[in-house]
Amino acid sequence: MTSPYDMSDETPVYVISVAAQLSGLHPQTLRAYDRLGLVSPGRSTGRGRRYSMRDVLALREVQRLSQDEGVNLSGIKRILELNDELDRSRRLAADLHSEVAQLRVELESTRSVAARLADLLRKGREGPGIVPVRNARVAVWEPAAGPDPAAPGGTTGRGERSRAANGGTDEAASASPHAAGS
Repeated sequence: MTSPYDMSDETPVYVISVAAQLSGLHPQTLRAYDRLGLVSPGRSTGRGRRYSMRDVLALREVQRLSQDEGVNLSGIKRILELNDELDRSRRLAADLHSEVAQLRVELESTRSVAARLADLLRKGREGPGIVPVRNARVAVWEPAAGPDPAAPGGTTGRGERSRAANGGTDEAASASPHAAGS
């Protein structure tokens, strides 16, 4: 509901006298049905019964089953319980069906991405495609602030890090910082 004036069929608004008129029953009958748990209306803050349109329709169904079909009140209660359970099951089935449809769409999308990646990998073996990262060289350059007193032999921190990042060779340590981009 978007505004306080919007009402659904489950909004309890009818007092017992109005609900009795709408259902064609006596108010005492509605009270008895409430005590038996056949149709349980909402309550106002003052504990007065408030019936919804759904409650009124249930009262009409109770009347029909009792008068036209000859079903006793305990049978009517069981029929109403089973109808409620059936409604809940149908809603759950619809929700699950929707979720399965969404999962199928996601699965198809994942399969499409996997197929594209497999194609790129195949092309990468034949020629240019995916560039393997493990064959790349990385050099870390830091500005030299002079000899590093903590380093053995007074080497610069820059040279030590460059050799470590380059697999232990001296070629990156002797290169200038501008040579890394070329």
